[in-house]
Amino acid sequence: MRVKFLDKLSPKKRGIVYLLFSSFSFACMALFISLAGDMPVFQKAFFRNLVAIVMSYVLLARSPEKFKIKKEAFPSILLRATFGTVGVIANFYAISHTNMSDAMMLNKLSPFFAILTSIIVLKETADAFQWAAILIAIVGAAFVVKPSFIFGTLGAGSESIFPLIVALIGGIFAGIAYTFLRRATLKGERGIVVVAFFSTFSCIALIPFIIFTYQPITPIQFFYCIMTGVAACFGQIFITSAYAACPAKEISIYDYSTVIFTALLGLIVLGEIPDWISIIGYAIIIGASVLNYLYNNNHLRFKKA
Repeated sequence: MRVKFLDKLSPKKRGIVYLLFSSFSFACMALFISLAGDMPVFQKAFFRNLVAIVMSYVLLARSPEKFKIKKEAFPSILLRATFGTVGVIANFYAISHTNMSDAMMLNKLSPFFAILTSIIVLKETADAFQWAAILIAIVGAAFVVKPSFIFGTLGAGSESIFPLIVALIGGIFAGIAYTFLRRATLKGERGIVVVAFFSTFSCIALIPFIIFTYQPITPIQFFYCIMTGVAACFGQIFITSAYAACPAKEISIYDYSTVIFTALLGLIVLGEIPDWISIIGYAIIIGASVLNYLYNNNHLRFKKA
């Protein structure tokens, strides 16, 4: 989605603003997922992508190139859709079964996994400082997950730890998906094409799972599912625009505003309050991201000088 007044900004500033728009949209998505209540995660994910199909196809129909996909970018688009679908299912499951802000925090480890994947896929490099930031973020993730073999009686039990592990897996797959998203845009593919293909692929892939787990839903659940899709579509379009405008390692720190937005919505609407161990984990992960971001900025300025 192109926001015309942002065209005057530098690519980096434009990417930051798009990420903030995306963060608020995804926080709203998490809220609507929780409000939808007890229903199969595959149905929630299906509605999320069904709405995205409608919105993205309308935007494509209005574009000069319509639905044309660049042949050289297709493998990257397909891999982005595959990893992204698994990431969405994992994220939706986690949000539905644990504290919203915990689930979103673990999902937001995706930029670190994007850096790891970019080393292999995009042949980008990471130095000792960036590797240290990744390890620190993993320590922060341990505080959020709180395995009992580390935290003892303060740790999470087997029932409560499972959705957090799923959230972490969702973050890993999201990070891989974003790497292929960037590779597709580097090959000249439009962001809206990537969103439309991903949404279509996900809906088709989810149909068999929905058939076997189908559960009737109430009108209010249907409303929340539709709103989940609307919020997710805007979030996906904005984050696609952000990473198309600027490399992930330069702007990914701003993606953590999702956790702030999610925590505020969770507190105001659902009365959710993260425990003190999780908050320490948030601080460690965000701190690692801030350090990595500042280091990247200084490193880039040094190179230009």
